Amino acid sequence: MKVIRQVLKWVIGLLLLIFVLLYIFDATYILKGIRVVYFTGHKTAFIDDYPYFDNRTIENKTVQPWKEKESNIKPTGRLKDTYDEYGTIAYLIIKNGKIVYEDYAEDYSKDSKTNSFSMAKSITSVLLFKAIQDGFIKSLDQPITDFYPDFKGEFADQTTVGDLASMASGLNWEEHYYSPFSMTAKAYYDDNISELIESLAIDEKPGESFKYLSGNTQLLGMIITKAVGKNLSEYLSQSIWKPLGMKDTAYWQLDGIDNGMEKTYCCIASNARDFAKIGQLFSQNGQWNGEQIIKPKFVEKATKARFKDSPYGYGFWISDYKNKHIFSMRGILGQYVISIPEDDLVVVRLGHKRDEEKVNEFPKDFYIYIDEAYQMLKNQ
Repeated sequence: MKVIRQVLKWVIGLLLLIFVLLYIFDATYILKGIRVVYFTGHKTAFIDDYPYFDNRTIENKTVQPWKEKESNIKPTGRLKDTYDEYGTIAYLIIKNGKIVYEDYAEDYSKDSKTNSFSMAKSITSVLLFKAIQDGFIKSLDQPITDFYPDFKGEFADQTTVGDLASMASGLNWEEHYYSPFSMTAKAYYDDNISELIESLAIDEKPGESFKYLSGNTQLLGMIITKAVGKNLSEYLSQSIWKPLGMKDTAYWQLDGIDNGMEKTYCCIASNARDFAKIGQLFSQNGQWNGEQIIKPKFVEKATKARFKDSPYGYGFWISDYKNKHIFSMRGILGQYVISIPEDDLVVVRLGHKRDEEKVNEFPKDFYIYIDEAYQMLKNQ
């Protein structure tokens, strides 16, 4: 018994020491990360994690259902392999504005909500363009110091909202996903994301090259929130969700329940059909059922690379694959909404994993979902 008591004392003492150290180094958010991830049987963030966080509702209104076309399209063997290899849980092909193929795996369905992860970056950039249209923000060239005059760094007053949207800000953010001590982990699990962002600085000259940083989009979201005078869930509902007739409400993850700030670099929980509408909207030059939601000049700006040989426009990933201009929304673990306007084609893939090998800045599996969509359309 003495040995057991001694061991318990050591364990309790060690746990107290760990907690004190986490508190001293402002890292108590790690405890939440452990609870959300490891206590649920996972090793990292997962697509069903939104119920473990505070969320704000993105309201829909009158539903405008997708048109559907009866077809005899069958999945290819390679596509079916991705269900096991990468944990695909949703795959949609939308051709000429109609759903021609739709499939779900495990217990997921067209009603299932899963985490967008960084696809939310594209949606935040859509809200930037909408805020410019609505007169809340002057242009892509408006300095960030108009909204945060005390933002730190030698180049802060030279940095524009467009630099944030195009990942060209010079912000001293470190983009690491798997270290519990990283800024990205702190942003995901801590309860004051605005404080984290405002502690950063613009230390490099902006507007010169692409560097993917989640902090850019978070600062952009904070600026849009200030500019429009309402939370971004409400502005997204009013500007996009309701006009597009989304089938369901969605949820945007917050850093805390009391006047929480949306995590605008990630984390909108919605379904595959509604995510697809964002891709279709931009494939249709910003028009939806006769209404111009986003001006064509902004669609063009968003979906063309800002810099030569860059894979990124203003919030959207850009690829010229097999001589086709492709733009996409992309989230970790392989969340994709892929738009190919010249063929009026949108492909949606959601799932648990992606290939860690990259080809031209894109995970290797990204190209599988494009190739198999074309093959399936050809085989019908």
